[in-house]
Amino acid sequence: MKAFAYLSHGQAGWIEKDIPQPKGYDALIRPLLVAPCTSDVHNVAIDCLQPNRILGHEGLGEIVAVGELVRDFQVGEIVVVPPVTPDWRTVPSQLGAHQHCVGLITGQKLSNSEDGLMAEYALIRDIDANAARIPQGVTWEGAVMAADMLNTGLYGAELAQVQPGDTVVVMGVGPVGLMAIAGARLRGAGRIIAIGSRPAGVELAKFYGATDLVNYKEGNVERQIHTLTHKQGADCCICAGGGTEALGQAVAMVRWGGTVGNVNYFTTYGDLPINNVRYGFGMGNKTIRGGECPGGRARMEKLLALLQYGRVDPVPLITHRFRGLGQVEEAFRLMARKPPELVKTVVAL
Repeated sequence: MKAFAYLSHGQAGWIEKDIPQPKGYDALIRPLLVAPCTSDVHNVAIDCLQPNRILGHEGLGEIVAVGELVRDFQVGEIVVVPPVTPDWRTVPSQLGAHQHCVGLITGQKLSNSEDGLMAEYALIRDIDANAARIPQGVTWEGAVMAADMLNTGLYGAELAQVQPGDTVVVMGVGPVGLMAIAGARLRGAGRIIAIGSRPAGVELAKFYGATDLVNYKEGNVERQIHTLTHKQGADCCICAGGGTEALGQAVAMVRWGGTVGNVNYFTTYGDLPINNVRYGFGMGNKTIRGGECPGGRARMEKLLALLQYGRVDPVPLITHRFRGLGQVEEAFRLMARKPPELVKTVVAL
């Protein structure tokens, strides 16, 4: 089969691989819609994958074969797959840390330790526990955007422990940041202050519920939040964008007793600076909570319910659409270039 894969440091391209054969609890799907992710771009850039690892962890497909132990799904069904497809039979999973089922971030197997979805066929582990049917009224595009973007953004709001009426800062107006805004709104936030500058993201930030917009290019963001909140700081902050400085800024922007929910993907090594004293917000009595988004069938079904019953619509995240497996490369390159009008790409196979 043909597939788009990591080749070597900074390089991705086309390869040929044998079609995998499902056994046990696993299934083989034929991907029908995939979405290249900035995580794919990061992983290629930082050289953390084995050569010829097929990329892609956002998508849906038709089941074409199942292992002998699969019970809930049949050949011919179309399922959406979350980015985290862990081994549920490990101690960390039983302790509630399925994202780290055999080590840090090992639950996200697709395109990391196992081949991903940007191919003619893809093997899905333990499909009864790691895939979901798409309910009536939910589009394929909506389902794919829910799998990772809504999933991660909402998890940021959960980590930040957003409460009804809270003042929330969301750092970043990329697709995850936008879904963090939507997640904060779903959890009852009062004021939602979005930090970003990309035109397409700024417009969608308003659509998803941002009440205030802060442009980091127009001055120090900590000072701007300090002014907007009348020197009180926000109740919580969702860190969904920026470099290594973002976490320190997030801590500085929340009040004493506040919470930072981090779903940012830091790809550089070294210290994450956390400033204790700027503008009087301090580090004392603040909580930082972070992690990989949840995975599995149950989480995916709940996310799809949000779409089914009209609570949130992630489809407007999609700004660029492509058709045909051969266009995966162009969609991937576009996510790497990030032109101003881009939010998210999808490829119909």
